[in-house]
Amino acid sequence: MTGSTILLIDDDATLRELLAAQLHTAGYHVLEASDGSSGVRLAAEASPALIVLDVMMPGMSGWEVCERLRERSRVPIILLTAKGEEFDKLRGFRLGVDDYVTKPFSFAELVARVGAVINRAQLAPVSTQHLTSGDLTIDFDQKHVTVAGHPIDLTPTEYRLLETLARHPQRTVPAETLLTEVWGPEYAGEVEHVKHYIWTLRSKIETDPGDPKHIVTERGFGYRFE
Repeated sequence: MTGSTILLIDDDATLRELLAAQLHTAGYHVLEASDGSSGVRLAAEASPALIVLDVMMPGMSGWEVCERLRERSRVPIILLTAKGEEFDKLRGFRLGVDDYVTKPFSFAELVARVGAVINRAQLAPVSTQHLTSGDLTIDFDQKHVTVAGHPIDLTPTEYRLLETLARHPQRTVPAETLLTEVWGPEYAGEVEHVKHYIWTLRSKIETDPGDPKHIVTERGFGYRFE
């Protein structure tokens, strides 16, 4: 959503300058931090709509920054890194990031993803107020999820994925459809995003993520909410 405040946390001054210019052009207000500690402090002071966070920084790494941020906030986070290994992606998703972009990247693509992540976080709830499945309860008005009465802390992307599946109970939703509805058309073909977030979502709402009862995989077809 244009007009929103974006916080860039990156020790590369040139990259920050170029990306800030692109975000300004797109209508965003941009704040910048050159290291992790100042980024954490600025995030607490400014309450940005989204944070673009670099992983490889001296001193406090992006991983540690993400952990600090998640202790106090569910602000959407896009992780920037030169690494593209599966382990690093899983680590980022496990920490609660909302997207993962590998350098080098297109500025236009990153700006599009910023908009998509913010929109996901701010989408209006569906008309049904509550849904209960076994020990899982979803309050669509409050975007609040509980399991056996205990609140579950979901990122905006995790919540949107759960909500999208829950709006189609007992129906198999293809991974590409989930990509379009949850992430947006900019993510066409990136089915690994769905796979990773299904994994993190199950780890939070399933009693046994290895034998899920709420989100079932239909191999070769997609996922189904029970």
